[in-house]
Amino acid sequence: MEKNIEKYLQKAEVLIEALPYIQKFNRKIIVVKYGGSAMSDEELQKNVIKDVTLLKLVGFKPIIVHGGGKAISKWVNKVGKEAEFVNGLRVTDAETMEIAEMVLGRVNKSLVSMVQELGVKAVGISGKDGGLLKVDKKYSNGQDIGFVGDIKEVDAKILYDLLENDFLPIVAPIGMDDNFDTFNINADDAACAIAKAVGADKLVFLTDVEGLYRDFNDKSTFISRLTASEADNLIGSGIIGGGMLPKLNNCTSAIKNGVSRVHILDGRVPHCLLLEVFTNQGVGTAIISDDDESH
Repeated sequence: MEKNIEKYLQKAEVLIEALPYIQKFNRKIIVVKYGGSAMSDEELQKNVIKDVTLLKLVGFKPIIVHGGGKAISKWVNKVGKEAEFVNGLRVTDAETMEIAEMVLGRVNKSLVSMVQELGVKAVGISGKDGGLLKVDKKYSNGQDIGFVGDIKEVDAKILYDLLENDFLPIVAPIGMDDNFDTFNINADDAACAIAKAVGADKLVFLTDVEGLYRDFNDKSTFISRLTASEADNLIGSGIIGGGMLPKLNNCTSAIKNGVSRVHILDGRVPHCLLLEVFTNQGVGTAIISDDDESH
């Protein structure tokens, strides 16, 4: 009996620890960028969606921005094409763009179904809907990479309307240019631009790494918290490389544009989102503004 009481008290302590965070973020917008390995495993997918749904039910206003790169590559291969990348960006000809839009649409609606199943109303849209994401053609170091978009404008009205009416928006990263042509957008860029536009309190990247390391090969160099200036210094030092560099640039850009806090989390860890948002310790890397020294 005593063991049982102990177990229940531990549960109560967890809830109490979460209370100040629930109070602090009530009615605040949180943008969750969801992609990578956490997306290809159905069990992890369900965990992420449960986490976001819980955030909504305790008073947050979440927006999910999702990728789908692995699924797009799979379908590109199925039609006998090779997935081609330049500086980490997918070369997107007209046929690949058509495939990407179909695949992202499918991913989008499957996430909507999962949220609906948990009793929360979700609406899946792409950046084309309501003119949400307007883009210019993106070049990679001057190289033409096809229908890849650089976001120049976010019209957040559709997101505000959905949030106001108690829906959870789920956004596929596709936009249109001034000629109404369709462009694929890097999901990190889309999440960052949306977080800035809606004045999100938090922007969370669910990734395939535990967070930031000063030296990725040395696990003792893990960074659990750093300011935007410290992040800039890291970028300038050349220590950070690979796919983490554009992500970190997005993080600092978001902080400088009014997003209070950016988190980089390992999406493969079950319920990492809840652990980061609702516990004192957190599990990933938090990037904060220079004048925010409160934990």
